[in-house]
Amino acid sequence: MRLNPILTALSGAAVGFFIGVSFPVQLGPSQLPCYYVFPWRGGEGGGEATAGTSTTTNILGRLWVPFVVSNSSNNTGAAAAVLQQPNATATTATCSPAAANKRNKPPPTGAERLPPKIVVSESDLHMRRLWGDPRQDTPVRKYLLTMTVGFTEKANVNATVHKFSDDFDVMLFHYDGRTTEWDDEFPWSKDAIHVSARKQAKWWYAKRFLHPSVVAPYEYVFLWDEDLATDFFDADEYVRLVRKHGLRISQPGLDVTRGKKTYDVTTRRNDGSEVHRSTVGGPGNCSDVHTRPCSGFVEVMAPVFSREAWACAWHMIQNDLIHGWGLDLNFWRCVDDPEEQMGVVDAQYVAHRAVPTLGRQGNPETGGGGKVRARAWREFADFNARIRNADRAAAAQQQEAAAAAAAGSAAPLATRPPQPPRSK
Repeated sequence: MRLNPILTALSGAAVGFFIGVSFPVQLGPSQLPCYYVFPWRGGEGGGEATAGTSTTTNILGRLWVPFVVSNSSNNTGAAAAVLQQPNATATTATCSPAAANKRNKPPPTGAERLPPKIVVSESDLHMRRLWGDPRQDTPVRKYLLTMTVGFTEKANVNATVHKFSDDFDVMLFHYDGRTTEWDDEFPWSKDAIHVSARKQAKWWYAKRFLHPSVVAPYEYVFLWDEDLATDFFDADEYVRLVRKHGLRISQPGLDVTRGKKTYDVTTRRNDGSEVHRSTVGGPGNCSDVHTRPCSGFVEVMAPVFSREAWACAWHMIQNDLIHGWGLDLNFWRCVDDPEEQMGVVDAQYVAHRAVPTLGRQGNPETGGGGKVRARAWREFADFNARIRNADRAAAAQQQEAAAAAAAGSAAPLATRPPQPPRSK
């Protein structure tokens, strides 16, 4: 007996309807369906299967299927059903752009062979115990203070460290090779990180030991010289003001009654202001407030970087230009709005004693401090030339990209080539 085709179709539709309502999928009001490729595994041992191992792989696990996870308050205890086949790893996802970007982010270089959830791409400088439960260790501190020091400046360094609370990890870069003596005199030294490399400058250490992935947990990084008088400085209050005024790169104001200055913009204003961002006049002929160093400027002696700003500034440090001259004139590149996000904190100020400690590390047989300063000036010229050439190359690339885009938009749409007639 032949079945009626109409009755067959209606019966199939009814069966499909009842199967569908048996597995409901709820869509939240702020969610839209998205598509996701289920991870799949083939063979034993969890290794990734190749395209040729179809007999040991789950084909359904490789299909693109729509699914969402409901965040409805009426369904807080259960997620929407996710199709899962044998040997396939169940995965949930939302349809937010951030979640999609996180899923699609490639693994760090060198970690491609590792399962993603074991990869740790960031670190810190917080010391741990050799004993006990790792989960009970003291937490990583919020901020980082780094100083390039010699033992002859121990008294001033000690006074500076005491201006920083327990919210700071402390890291000392020793250019004179003397490290153990610090522990003998200062209890805080036993909890500090000590790095020793003879006759090196601050930016040499910073490039090699302060990679953004190493200091990522710290909200602010203080990269200070050793010759700053901090009698009227409080680090916690400084951080509060920097955060309040939205400064990504900053420095304390300089008290010129007790120390030296190079630029007017870094001089502390004694008018009751908490911060200032610009100046007019003084060294550098600041007739235009929108030029460096009249605004958007922080000097290299005592800069303080937010996490994001340091990630940019680190990449600008040149491996072979260790004095860092010229960097401060280009820190503005590392914030969105230099005239708003860079500034000098007047309410928390220091005095720059300008002790020529690095000059003493020069080779006396070849001129000592004079040769050190001559190299710094040479590095300044080299850095300016490099960044000028880099700007020109970047501008040329942008012009080429714009020209290519314009040519592409003006080109006629490609037509489909004529197809041979089908054989009957």
